[in-house]
Amino acid sequence: MTNFFSKFRLGEEKEAFSSVAGSIESGIVFRGTNLWILIFAIFVASLGLNVNSTAVIIGAMLISPLMGPIMGIGFSVGINDSQLLRRAGMNYGVATVVALLTSTCYFLLTPLDEAHSELLARTAPTIYDVLIALFGGLAGIVAVSSKQKGNVLPGVAIATALMPPLCTAGYGLATLQFSFFFGAFYLYIINTVFIALATFIVIRIFHFPYKKFTTEKAERLSRRIIWLVVLLTFLPSLYFGYDMVQQNRFSQRASRFINLETQIPGDYLLSKKVNSKDKSILLIYGGNEISNEQVATIRSRLPVYGLTDARLEIRQGFASYSTPSGDPDEKMAAMTSALQDKQQELDKLKSFVDQRTGYDSLGRRLFTEITIQYPGLRSCAITPLRENADSGKVRQSLLVVLSFNRTISNPEQLKLRNWLAARTADTSVQLIVKL
Repeated sequence: MTNFFSKFRLGEEKEAFSSVAGSIESGIVFRGTNLWILIFAIFVASLGLNVNSTAVIIGAMLISPLMGPIMGIGFSVGINDSQLLRRAGMNYGVATVVALLTSTCYFLLTPLDEAHSELLARTAPTIYDVLIALFGGLAGIVAVSSKQKGNVLPGVAIATALMPPLCTAGYGLATLQFSFFFGAFYLYIINTVFIALATFIVIRIFHFPYKKFTTEKAERLSRRIIWLVVLLTFLPSLYFGYDMVQQNRFSQRASRFINLETQIPGDYLLSKKVNSKDKSILLIYGGNEISNEQVATIRSRLPVYGLTDARLEIRQGFASYSTPSGDPDEKMAAMTSALQDKQQELDKLKSFVDQRTGYDSLGRRLFTEITIQYPGLRSCAITPLRENADSGKVRQSLLVVLSFNRTISNPEQLKLRNWLAARTADTSVQLIVKL
């Protein structure tokens, strides 16, 4: 048991204080190269948010130098170095202002102003973001303080996501959507505070050299300020996290309610909309007229699913497609358009079912024919394969997977592949043979 717990000790791998201090101090300064890298990273992240590209956003987080001054703040508090804290705080402020100005300028100039999912995801921080920042910060400072640094810091930069909230805050300023600005900037503050807190905790655990305060009263005041900042940052996220969990529960209960309780004979559920924030459910039916008794019956089932406070609205027929003018011709055009949309969905489903049926039938025939030529065949599976050709067009071919209870030699596999190409009239057919 002693040997097991010894695996978790960090003392033997702890880096020298001078090396840790030098590494952190070098990342604090924001001038010249570091400042330009930050500006370019902000542009990259803003572009990623603008076109909703996760890969581009991750790239921006990897090249961003924002972690430096934040860890510097936690490190300076951990060793009680007021001069270093002042430098780290000033550089952190400069970096934040430059990043906000850069992202705001970008979103003022870009013609694309739609808020995509990657951008919206940074506007409502919760307790989970606190935990991500805390554990990410712990991983980062442990790596910096260890002789075996590995490649932890790039992962921490991605996980704690300092760049996207700043870019989202810039989007909020540029579009005058201040709810976006405050939500995203609060997420940025959460990441800052809890990465710094994690750094402070690890520095104190490692017992790095600590500068004493002149008086015990000053030291108590310093500790109180630190924990007050942590508490003021943490409490709102706790509320938002609770609210997010409640909204998620409402959505799950509403989905279960709709799937099990909203079928009406003679009517078709055209669309459904669940708004977990307003606790409302909108159902739009097409078909026979729905009586008040049927509506009352559906509403009476809400408490069974824990939806007592939910507001259920049921719209009859194509009433939801009515026009402001009330023109019958416009109503008919809206009804026709809705029916065409539904018919297109049905046609796509029918095409998919027909295609799968055809492949299943072909698979059964091939299984019989291949078994005659190659005894020992256990299974035969066929599926369409879509590939991007060099010309940019999508090319479709067949993928055939055969399972044998014996080894099939390479010449036999080539012969079998050529036979399949002739049999299926697909020269690009791909064959996988396995035991």
